Amino acid sequence: MPPSKELNLEQSNDLSNQFLIAMPGLEDSLFNHTVTYICDHNEHGAMGLIINQPLGISLTDVFEQLQLPCSPAIGNKQVLAGGPVNGQQGLVLHRKQGKWESSLEITPEICLTASKDIVEAMAKDQAPPGAQLALGYAGWSPGQLEEELNSNMWLTMPADSRILFDTETDQRWNAAAKALGINLDLISTQTGHA
Repeated sequence: MPPSKELNLEQSNDLSNQFLIAMPGLEDSLFNHTVTYICDHNEHGAMGLIINQPLGISLTDVFEQLQLPCSPAIGNKQVLAGGPVNGQQGLVLHRKQGKWESSLEITPEICLTASKDIVEAMAKDQAPPGAQLALGYAGWSPGQLEEELNSNMWLTMPADSRILFDTETDQRWNAAAKALGINLDLISTQTGHA
């Protein structure tokens, strides 16, 4: 019999550019039925944005508060609740297009920008297609995300830019699970003994 291979997530690869799909049993009100896009993961911890939870305010509301005139094309596009950390911090997840003052290149295709210039471009409908504003972010201390993965709180998969930028917000949780070949509605939230 071959030796068993135990999964050691502490030695796992960087989870940047991965989706964390909340398991149905994750009852925490903030992360229930969420998809989180991991923007950065290293020995200092992890940082990501919840990509399927609208905050309940529109981009137009934000632009009015910032006193930025906005294009009528913006309509009622929603701001995302990016996570519980620093809820006043605006972060824009977008395709890599344009030059912005403060951007983190996550992949050759995807960037995270925290500078006002991209928010001004969004108000004028001149930001990269699919750009989305989130307030706050999700953060994990060193080893915390690995511990949650070991506790089966999340499914992981390589991020799919079509889900990230082209799928309606309320469809992203099921779309991500479907991409893994899983129907989350069929997974029990209860554990038991045989």
